[in-house]
Amino acid sequence: MEFGLLMLRVILAALLFGHATQKVFGWFRGQGARGTAASFEAWGLRPGLPFVILSSCSELVGATLIVLGALVPLGATIVVGTMFVAVAYNFRHGIWAHQGGYEVALVYGLLAVVLAATGPGGWSIDYLLGLSWFHGAAWAGGALVVGVLGAQGPLALRRAGMKKAAEPEAGLAR
Repeated sequence: MEFGLLMLRVILAALLFGHATQKVFGWFRGQGARGTAASFEAWGLRPGLPFVILSSCSELVGATLIVLGALVPLGATIVVGTMFVAVAYNFRHGIWAHQGGYEVALVYGLLAVVLAATGPGGWSIDYLLGLSWFHGAAWAGGALVVGVLGAQGPLALRRAGMKKAAEPEAGLAR
């Protein structure tokens, strides 16, 4: 079981790392910071570059905590918040990723919640520090709720950005 939890942590963290570095550095055929910023702005997240940096840093911090097995519920909370914003944007496309849906973001977020529920296992910093109690249903539920609540700020800014983009310019409206 310990090896399985370690594998799950490493795989999820590696995918989150790739997801973040695609956005900010253009690695793994990503758009890089400027290309992703333009996409974020089209989605209503303005200005795009700070949101690129915020989302990439959040994914990297969440991935680091998860791979190390350190404060896993906190790492899960960060991942849930970041992925919830992605789910919200892609929700209109349906679930399946091949159709532009939210499948990938949903799986990443839920895997993080699962790790908050099960704990990172014996091969982890949490275990070494005696924090093996720092997991379970309450921690997983907390990670889910706080992550979703944390996503509301960027989503509110997105809604405001979309509303502003839809309004005609003051000089042209006359």
